[in-house]
Amino acid sequence: MRIGKVGLIAAGLALPVIFCVLLIMGSGTRRAAGSPPPASPSAAIEVPVTPVVERTVPVYLEYVGTTDAIRTVTLQAQVTGYLLKLAVPDGSEVTKGELLYQIDPRSYQAALDQAKAQADKDAAALEYARASHHRNAVMSETGDVSIDTLQQSASTEHQDNAALAADHALIETAQLNLGYTGIRAPFAGRLSLSQVHEGALISVAGTQLNTLVQLDPIYATFNPPDTDLPDIQKDEAKGVIPVEVIVGQGTTPQYRGRLTFLDNSIGRSTGTITARATIDNPNHTLLPGQFIRVRLHVTDQPNTLLVPQVAVGSNQLGKYLYIVGQGDKVEQRYVTTGADYDPLVAVSKGVAKGESVVVGNLLKLGAGTVVKPVRAKPSQATSTQRGNP
Repeated sequence: MRIGKVGLIAAGLALPVIFCVLLIMGSGTRRAAGSPPPASPSAAIEVPVTPVVERTVPVYLEYVGTTDAIRTVTLQAQVTGYLLKLAVPDGSEVTKGELLYQIDPRSYQAALDQAKAQADKDAAALEYARASHHRNAVMSETGDVSIDTLQQSASTEHQDNAALAADHALIETAQLNLGYTGIRAPFAGRLSLSQVHEGALISVAGTQLNTLVQLDPIYATFNPPDTDLPDIQKDEAKGVIPVEVIVGQGTTPQYRGRLTFLDNSIGRSTGTITARATIDNPNHTLLPGQFIRVRLHVTDQPNTLLVPQVAVGSNQLGKYLYIVGQGDKVEQRYVTTGADYDPLVAVSKGVAKGESVVVGNLLKLGAGTVVKPVRAKPSQATSTQRGNP
């Protein structure tokens, strides 16, 4: 009797469970038998797109190079003396003729004064000798003065004249030495660290005071391979080849100039030729010995397809773009890229002019994804964040 009650209770509890299972199975059967519900338009991902453009672009040859000063000079003294003062601080930008160092000029001023005084003395002696020679010449005509006396007076005049000429040379030398006590910049440039300080005895025997380098313009030296030489020579025959210089990891040139030198031989061990460009450096921000990238504009290439750099992705198979195709479905296109024209990059294979390239929401896409394309803003086409909406 007790067992029957327990069985009835268990059967009563099992009925609702069985009913629920059948209800779920029936619902699943009906959904499987019917067609899937249509995708909601709101489910499409909104993506910014920009068209593939076609332009004429410059063709560059790019090399790694270094900067060199056009003029570098070691400042040395031409006279001996104690250094009186440093006229400008170390590392200063100086102009041509500007006073840099001053050696004590007093002894050289005294030598100049002495030379001038001796010239005055000899000038007075020459004046008397001329008068005496003239007087003896007149008296010799009447026989009052002998020929020997006349010749002696003429010789004295010539000697005094020569002595005065020597005095003038000594004055010029003294003036030069006095001028050498002030060491001036031979050209505009930037100083390095001073090697001497006030009170030091400066010797003509080779005391180095400082180094001065010219910074504007400045040389960019690089080594193109001999395989590029025909293109360079062909463009050089048309006129001056423009040169751009890039510093750091960027792609935008900061400096510009022109190709001014190609060496007359190719290195047998390297297969390269030494070339040099003269670069404008008005702000003196390029310094000698700096590593740079040099670009030579050798020609222009028409009908080049360009896409934003931000749109280019890469994987093990290569570089690719997402293109919005028919039915607003995304296509993954593998492409062959060329030179960068920040913020664009040249594409030689894989796309056509006017096709819509996706430039945002790239991390959410895959081949076949249905999207809602919208025209990209300029900031979206240049952003370096590939996941930008």
